[in-house]
Amino acid sequence: MKLMVLILNKTDVLDSLLEGLSAAGLGGATIIESSGLATTLSRLDSSFISSSIRAILSGSEDDNRTILSVIRNDQLEIARKVIYNTVGDLSSPNTGILFTVPIDFVEGTRKNRKMFEEMAAKEQEELEKPLPKQENENDEEPKKRKLFGKKAKKKEETEEKQDS
Repeated sequence: MKLMVLILNKTDVLDSLLEGLSAAGLGGATIIESSGLATTLSRLDSSFISSSIRAILSGSEDDNRTILSVIRNDQLEIARKVIYNTVGDLSSPNTGILFTVPIDFVEGTRKNRKMFEEMAAKEQEELEKPLPKQENENDEEPKKRKLFGKKAKKKEETEEKQDS
């Protein structure tokens, strides 16, 4: 699972974007009003920004929206397509920034709890697989990722039962 973060500068497309994400099956999101550093400094009349930069920023949209959504790994490409079809190419100036952060624990999600648990179990299985060797590694045994929390305890119990 991932936390998808979209900092949307083109706020005029927000409604269409949210409708598109919802139609694609990405139902839950939190929208936060936000602003960038340069915009905030220009409001403060900061000496860090020259008057020429202030003039450029004064005509632009002051605020943006930050959209946070917990998604399954397989939903990222769908979300990207909806975002690109609605917002446009994010490499264009004043469009937005999209990134994800891996999630190892989620609680309090809506009706899809069982689905999230199943996805988390599959992802945990992937994490338990040995890491691929890097080119600069010597011939040591591949390392396994360490488990924490309930899953680690459950794995320990399973291993103890198998040893008995």
